[in-house]
Amino acid sequence: MKTTRYFEHMRQRPDRAIILEEWILRVIDSPDRTELQSDGRLRMWALIPEVGKFLRVILLEDGKTVHNAFFDRSYKEKPI
Repeated sequence: MKTTRYFEHMRQRPDRAIILEEWILRVIDSPDRTELQSDGRLRMWALIPEVGKFLRVILLEDGKTVHNAFFDRSYKEKPI
């Protein structure tokens, strides 16, 4: 998994250290929702059943490099 220096730095925080690489890859492979940011980065969300929370993963413009990953407390599923 390719990551930014920012991601590696943020991953040292206790609330982020518990996020497994497996979960990040799961979000990238099968997101529940994806949005394109105005800066070209991708936001992706998926429910992580193991913890009952939605994980947000931010990818750079290349669609491969992880810039950020965190449990999104404010995420609300959009109705279909």
